[in-house]
Amino acid sequence: MATTLKNATLKVTIKEEITLNGSRQDAENILRVSDINEIYKRIITCPANSETTLAHFHSSVADGTLAPLDIDDVKYIRLTNLDSSTGVTLSLQSDVGEDDSAADESASLLIEAGKSFIMGSPNDGIGISDADANLVTDLVDVESLVIFTGGSAVDVEVFIASA
Repeated sequence: MATTLKNATLKVTIKEEITLNGSRQDAENILRVSDINEIYKRIITCPANSETTLAHFHSSVADGTLAPLDIDDVKYIRLTNLDSSTGVTLSLQSDVGEDDSAADESASLLIEAGKSFIMGSPNDGIGISDADANLVTDLVDVESLVIFTGGSAVDVEVFIASA
């Protein structure tokens, strides 16, 4: 298929502004991610007391209602909890065998109300171990991103940029 779509550079700016004791303590970091030609952007209402899969990542892309994103092409992921008072649990589901099967392990973290989670590529993007809390340097693929809401429905914004 011939395309007229041209690659672009995604610019991400993270800026903190604060004055402590009359002195500015600001910081700004800019990341540029080149060769982007696909964007996956949605606001998803995650129902109360349930798990909602926001994205799947596989090495081959198939047709379907929630088709997986190509793990080799994804370069930037941002999830933002749009709720003003309720946190959500993000589960990073990993594919230890890296064989496009179901998730084998999971690591979970809190995304507080109004806050975001940012990561780069899900390809070899996570290491999980429950043995003695040792540093894990052997990273595996993130297979999916799953949100658990608790007692309230919560809106989550998903922004994924791919080559």
